[in-house]
Amino acid sequence: MTAQVVVLYFAKSAELTGLKEEELVAVPTPISSSDLWGLLLQRHPRLAALRAQVVLAVRQQYVAIGDQVVTLADGDEVAVVPPLSGG
Repeated sequence: MTAQVVVLYFAKSAELTGLKEEELVAVPTPISSSDLWGLLLQRHPRLAALRAQVVLAVRQQYVAIGDQVVTLADGDEVAVVPPLSGG
């Protein structure tokens, strides 16, 4: 199965991609969070700079990048949340 999702980019991830959001079609589901991150890296290789610190949020629930499997549905939001800069 696949899903059509909206990816939201925040802070540094928005700078690196030049986007605040985009729609991804035909994302396989269920998918591990690391495979989902891999799909985003294929589209935006510059995101690799955030790999050690970034987390994803699926339907506003934080998901560490790793083996955790997420099930996506059409219209779900996936957020790329880099560490917030201090200040």
